[in-house]
Amino acid sequence: MCGIFGIIIKPTTHYPGRNIAASLRTLALLSESRGKDSSGISFHNEQEKSLDVIKGDIPVSDLLRSPEYKEHLDSAVNSYEEGSGFSAFGHARLVTNGSQLQEVNNQPVIKEGILTIHNGIIVNVEELWKQHPEISREYLIDTEIIPALIRNRLNSGKKLVEATTESLRFLEGTYSIAATFAERDQFILATNNGSFYYYTDQKTFFVFASERYMLLQLIVSSAFRPFTMQGLEIHQLNSMQGMVIDLSRITLSPFGIMEDTGKEEFSVRTKPLEVRKHLLDNPRAKEEVVIDPALFINRGTEDPLFRMLEYNIDAIKKLKRCTRCLLPETFPFIEYDENGVCNLCRNYVPKNRPANLDALRPLLEKHRSRDNKIDCIVPFSGGRDSTYALHILKNELGMHPIAYTYDWGMVTDLARRNIARVCGKNGIENIIVAADIHNKRRNIRLNIEAWLKRPVLGLVPLFMAGDKSFHYYLIQLQKQIGITLNIWGENYLENTDFKTGFSGVQPNFNKEKLYSMNKSAQKTLLLFLVKNLAQNPSYINVSLFDNLKSLASRQYYKKTDYYNFYDFTRWDEEKIIRTIRDEYDWELAVDTKSTWRIGDGTASFYNYIYYTVAGFTEFDTFRSNQIREGLIEREKAMELVNTENFPRYETLRWYLQIIGIDFEKVIRRINAIPKLYQK
Repeated sequence: MCGIFGIIIKPTTHYPGRNIAASLRTLALLSESRGKDSSGISFHNEQEKSLDVIKGDIPVSDLLRSPEYKEHLDSAVNSYEEGSGFSAFGHARLVTNGSQLQEVNNQPVIKEGILTIHNGIIVNVEELWKQHPEISREYLIDTEIIPALIRNRLNSGKKLVEATTESLRFLEGTYSIAATFAERDQFILATNNGSFYYYTDQKTFFVFASERYMLLQLIVSSAFRPFTMQGLEIHQLNSMQGMVIDLSRITLSPFGIMEDTGKEEFSVRTKPLEVRKHLLDNPRAKEEVVIDPALFINRGTEDPLFRMLEYNIDAIKKLKRCTRCLLPETFPFIEYDENGVCNLCRNYVPKNRPANLDALRPLLEKHRSRDNKIDCIVPFSGGRDSTYALHILKNELGMHPIAYTYDWGMVTDLARRNIARVCGKNGIENIIVAADIHNKRRNIRLNIEAWLKRPVLGLVPLFMAGDKSFHYYLIQLQKQIGITLNIWGENYLENTDFKTGFSGVQPNFNKEKLYSMNKSAQKTLLLFLVKNLAQNPSYINVSLFDNLKSLASRQYYKKTDYYNFYDFTRWDEEKIIRTIRDEYDWELAVDTKSTWRIGDGTASFYNYIYYTVAGFTEFDTFRSNQIREGLIEREKAMELVNTENFPRYETLRWYLQIIGIDFEKVIRRINAIPKLYQK
């Protein structure tokens, strides 16, 4: 989930101090794409007998410009130039649990003389604290449990590797950790999903990072030139593997997390280093905090707010609907024949494919890795369809995928935990590209505030424009890791053409891909946007460029070596849900029984708008497509949507809070919009 990096240099080497400093800076900046919510760097200062930590709720690029960073970097470099070793490691954080506004939750996490940085999510952290009452909890961040367990075992007389492996075996979810100790000259790396790469001559230096690409960029930089040697390769620390690095000799001692620890000969300091912590303030003073709605929202205590939400089921039930599917008369461009069957049903072409994975196997064969290295990219939202696709690719088709997630600030903690469950159990590396979430949420807020001044249903998709950069960064990732094959888990039943339909774009009954749009439709959509921007200048704000860039990245994204998993197998809702629940204990949301759209914080908001104003949501279109495919009976589908369209209070509250808009103001304005079903 985050970017972690580090450099270790043996004492009395010949590398210039300025190059060490520049290399650390390069690694830190390359890691920032993994998270911009907070950052921290720790220096091992042998001369001053200290471990110095600088951290704060700021991006790592800001941390690098701080006087505190320069002071401690200079001190560590001076110590190195006078004969000591150099050791520094850092973290660029994407906040999952534990607010970045509380410094103890930012990394490195300091616990009883152990400094730890952690990439991933521990999904059973609450259970672990309950199971170990002998250790005390101080923070909210999940990372704390790792050094707490290790220290507990060290105190009971366990050796370092034994204490580490015994602690890591308890963890569920994903973890790639780096840890150093106030009382030892050792440094530990360990991972359960392979999100660790390192480069070393095993004599004088050792560098590591979350991604191979980061090290590739470092190696070719001018800053790293004095370290470059012929014949050295970048290595991956494979899943369920760990390594101890001796700081004074740069010797590597690998270990398997599930294996017998064997013999150890690691030294302990007679006097531990002093841990010194220095905190940096965020000049932007962020107010948003990523908090799971299940933890801080209670319908009982917030009953007046909950009661504000409309659920006009009685009026909506009176709408004329297609006699075959569920689509109501308020659906854009809908027409009914003499039998009451809508034009969407009459023109529908079945899309759900029969099970035929054997047709996919030969297409994968030319890309398949023979040495267990990455051979494909799976865009991974953490939703049920991409989860099932990833599961089958890894466990039945024998591929070696890397999961790619774009986090633009609306990925819920629930989705992140489910991602961690799947990647951790399968040992799959998950590359998360994190946007500047503060700016993305500001853009959403500005667009919603503009929309509320003149609500137009065709402009609701602007609230989701920021996530479309997903496609742009996928192209960049393909270039970075040298893998072109990408396998999507797109479910064609999720077609939601009504969103552009409210913009005047007529339905395309024969489009090849779920989100494809012909030139005529693109022109209609563009004219609609231009017209509405002219009528409501509030949309012309700092978010405009990002919105247009994001929308263009989806429309003009050229897919190469691309396959959709559900082109080769039948989409079976019950089988998919059974698999992800049984295999991964896949988590459900607190405010809906549905397993669809629960990882996207925006969905509850736009579906509330559509249902309140138009009397239907994307659940109606989804269930209607199921009816057309013969997957569900109309009566059962209607029963389901009446439940699924009930307002999701907890997620709505979370969404409006983190983008900084008053819940009561927004809901009152939406409720006041004239209903399409009340003439």
